[in-house]
Amino acid sequence: MTTSGTTSLRLNNDLGVQQFVDLVVTAERVGFDQVWVSDDLFLRSAPVLVAAAAVATSRVRLGIGIMNPYSVHPAEIAMTSATLAELSGGRFSLGVAAGAEEFLGWAGIERPKPLTRTREAVRALRVLGAGGRPADHPGTGEGWTAEAHLRFPAAAPVYVGAMSPKMLAMAGAEADGVLPLLYPPEHFPVARDLVHAGAREAGRDPAEVDVAAAFWVSVDDDRAAAERALAEKIAYYGASFSPYLLERAGLAVADFAGIQAALAAGDPERATDLVTPQMLGLGIAGDADEVVRRCRWLQAEGATHLSFGPPLGPDPLRAVTVLGEQVLPRL
Repeated sequence: MTTSGTTSLRLNNDLGVQQFVDLVVTAERVGFDQVWVSDDLFLRSAPVLVAAAAVATSRVRLGIGIMNPYSVHPAEIAMTSATLAELSGGRFSLGVAAGAEEFLGWAGIERPKPLTRTREAVRALRVLGAGGRPADHPGTGEGWTAEAHLRFPAAAPVYVGAMSPKMLAMAGAEADGVLPLLYPPEHFPVARDLVHAGAREAGRDPAEVDVAAAFWVSVDDDRAAAERALAEKIAYYGASFSPYLLERAGLAVADFAGIQAALAAGDPERATDLVTPQMLGLGIAGDADEVVRRCRWLQAEGATHLSFGPPLGPDPLRAVTVLGEQVLPRL
């Protein structure tokens, strides 16, 4: 799946349904090409959010980034994907990944062999979406029978959410696109090269794989307010980041121990206070000029798909408007 000059917005599924729909409608109006939403456990259902947005929009592509093959079987993921593709008139994209081990653990869900399970899921989902039967294709996992096929196949591009080198290479070999989480954004060239290497090893043209430069951003004229909004997200998610990526940013999971303790004690303000300037460097925080500066660096490094992730800003709706009116036209 090739792209040129693609822009996407990534939202968390902690948003209320109406707030989410308002953000997607605004994103479509100001020129974003895609909107993705996470499907983290114990928050709002991403498929429901996407369905609501699909009926309120007409142009923007919609995606779930990501669903995992542990809490939901690939057969049900395929059903959801095909239904949303049908509802949206072919505007849906599916993101798949192993998911965060910590979050799955909250529900007592184990996560064995994440690379293998994700590869099998991607293969099965692409086969099912094309109207095929996983049982006829190697490497799609065990247990599929001849009856395992969608009765209403509706293909949707399959993306992989990836951070580790092996997962990035697998995504390049198997998926239509990749959502490599970049902590910090300057990790993009390394992630892109790993995806391309995986594609070439599998005999694919790397240009066929959409590699998004997926970073976190918080934009506001008030830099302190922008940084505070980003700090809140880093406090909540930081300990679940790949140790590999944290190490590249000079950090370790252990650095988030105090933050985790504050969250466990029910004190999110204290947790946010403990986010350091070095941790803030995992994303982009500042005014529109700062966002443009960092994005132009990514473009100079070959990024053709810029993906703006949460928190977006202290006022998300205003931030989407600022990104669409003051950032995108300059990129």
